[in-house]
Amino acid sequence: MKLKSLIDSIGNTPTVRLRLDDQARGQVYAKLEMQNPFGMKDRVAKRILLEAKRTGELKEGAPIIESSSGTMACGVALVGTYLGHEVHIVTDPRMDPVTFAKLESLGCTVHVVEQMGVNGWQSARLELLHQLLDDLPGAFFPRQYENPDNPAAYQLLAEELIEDLGRVDVLVASVGSGGSMSGTARALQQYNPNLKVIAVDCTGSVIFGQPDEPWRLQGGLGNSLVAPNVDHSIVDEVHWLNDEEAFSATLRLAKEEKIFAGNSSGSVYAVAKWVSSQVSPDMKIVAVFPDRGDRYVHTIYNPNYRMEKGINSLRLPKAPERVIADTVVESWSYQALLRSSR
Repeated sequence: MKLKSLIDSIGNTPTVRLRLDDQARGQVYAKLEMQNPFGMKDRVAKRILLEAKRTGELKEGAPIIESSSGTMACGVALVGTYLGHEVHIVTDPRMDPVTFAKLESLGCTVHVVEQMGVNGWQSARLELLHQLLDDLPGAFFPRQYENPDNPAAYQLLAEELIEDLGRVDVLVASVGSGGSMSGTARALQQYNPNLKVIAVDCTGSVIFGQPDEPWRLQGGLGNSLVAPNVDHSIVDEVHWLNDEEAFSATLRLAKEEKIFAGNSSGSVYAVAKWVSSQVSPDMKIVAVFPDRGDRYVHTIYNPNYRMEKGINSLRLPKAPERVIADTVVESWSYQALLRSSR
């Protein structure tokens, strides 16, 4: 496959059927978004930056400033610097050394906030970001949490799935900025209005009404604020996993399916695997796996780190507990939601 540029390599990621276990009934297909150059958010960075250049919002040579602790940072760094722009990434101490090294090697300037704000690390990062916007007149802020080009970037992902599978009955996707789940779901609903959408979050994330726990260990999903790009109206069901359960699922994904991934993918894997035991054999379930495991080498895949954090037994229940609205959850639980779009 010959491509004109590295940016053209973004997208068209593999769709792989998982083998699961003898409890599985429905078919589960993993969309390996980790096979993009740096991860799933490469799609978002490509869409946002190319669209901003097309409209003139991103001026030639203007700096780009974004807030991220993971894959969006790498996507903006990849596309932004490739197009000749100076890129500034605002992050926090949770950024892993692998991601930090990638960003610096790509020529980014990385700004690390030192203390949480009133709404956790996210608010502290956004405060510094706006200071940088004042200091760098003409700079472009991709605004991944609210920019409609974030969810719009996943129209192509949905089309790839339809081309590969013919139809999708259930989408299982992690939620952080909301773009991937919302955009992919809305696009897939064009082909199947009865699509079931299952959101995967972490305990201690506020996205679906849980109290904030800013010291949660998981990265890549969850949030201390509810991003405007999260479309709650399309979600049929939300699952929450705690740190130990997410870590356990991630390790099992590597061992059982040979997919070396991050905890977003691990949590999605656990949920999709359970869902497959609840449906008929003809149902096609898609599990979106956002990123590779390299940024978690020193945490999830490190026994010493897990021991230090008290994650020793790696307990993962065989099934989640169903809860009602306003229940504060501490372990794998799920809640059925009322969709306003039906």
